[in-house]
Amino acid sequence: MAADDIGQLADALSRTHVGDGELSYQGRGLKLDNAESVAGLVTEIAQYQGLRALRLEGNTIGVEAAQAIAKALEDKDQLQKCHWSDMFTGRLRAEIPTALRSLGSAITSAGARLSELDLSDNAFGPDGVKGIEQLLMSPSCHSLKVLRLNNCGMGIGGGKILAEALTECHRRSSALGAPLSLRVFIAGRNRLENEGASALAKAFKLLGSLEELHVPQNGINHPGIRALASAMQHNPHLRVLNLNDNTFTKRGALAMAQALRHLKNIQVINFGDCLVRTEGAMALSAVLREGLPILKELNLSFGEITEPAALLLAQAVLNKPQMEKVDLNGKHSDRILKVFYFCIIIYPNCSDDEGEPDDEDDDDDNETDEDDNETFEDEEKENLDEEEEHSKENGVNCNGNSPSSKLQSPVRK
Repeated sequence: MAADDIGQLADALSRTHVGDGELSYQGRGLKLDNAESVAGLVTEIAQYQGLRALRLEGNTIGVEAAQAIAKALEDKDQLQKCHWSDMFTGRLRAEIPTALRSLGSAITSAGARLSELDLSDNAFGPDGVKGIEQLLMSPSCHSLKVLRLNNCGMGIGGGKILAEALTECHRRSSALGAPLSLRVFIAGRNRLENEGASALAKAFKLLGSLEELHVPQNGINHPGIRALASAMQHNPHLRVLNLNDNTFTKRGALAMAQALRHLKNIQVINFGDCLVRTEGAMALSAVLREGLPILKELNLSFGEITEPAALLLAQAVLNKPQMEKVDLNGKHSDRILKVFYFCIIIYPNCSDDEGEPDDEDDDDDNETDEDDNETFEDEEKENLDEEEEHSKENGVNCNGNSPSSKLQSPVRK
């Protein structure tokens, strides 16, 4: 074999990962238009014994190429993972459903049982969801654990089609004694809006098996948020809840706070840029004080939260031993940082019902502490009356008193 041929073969092998049941063409930038262009790939798939994962992301695949690949998959009954994100760049939208139907039909014909399907970053819209509808309802997806459809432009129509497919999959799999137990659902940036989110919420409520839900940037307002909140109460194993950049407002935030009371396993809450606002933050702080024992991350950034509400949140997270990150960035983030300084550094026992200020410091320290916090007290005083009323409505107190009692400077004696 010529040296050039050996070099090309070595290069091809280094770029195509073969092993552990996975065959990868990830990020190759291949433009696969027809059967001829995909001949080498098809041969490798056909010859690969025990294929369990196929990575095609980062290439662009036409209808004829997809049909050729599908033919090679028809006997791959051990296939479990399809990593097929970003594989239709530059293709006409009308082509994509046909390509997806071919691939899906091959999987069902092979009798494969998928555990993971990733079609993210394929702008296929509602028609693309129709292209995977039959696959999602088939026995090949009765075993599905992870479904990734991020940034696919599904829209309201696609969300409804997807919800119906998941519901039907659950019905069929339940009839066979092994109901669909989807664990991870990712569908950010899909313009689901309230109708799409509400349709999916019904499916999630039926499933009851979610551990991670990611639906950021979907234009969902409080009706859709409330529907999702209701569904989450029926998914007790939920660990990650990411609704970033949707719009809660008061009604959505209060509904989500109520749902969180049922989620003892939650570890990550991302409600950043969701306009939870002050009342929502106070309701969430009450839930934090009473439960969520293993919470690790809390994001309420850019939610129009005022300083008194931030104080309640700061107090509420102090008793979380596994807490790693709290994000309250936003319009008043510099002043909110003072709240955390007040709670965590100056007065670390403010979340302890039995806690009292340290009695060992001298009078000079007392005078210094009061001077340092005088400005902070003046800034809070203006907004305090309104926030105290909201706090009482949500049952939130510190040491059994109103927030105003804790906004005063601690005195060290």
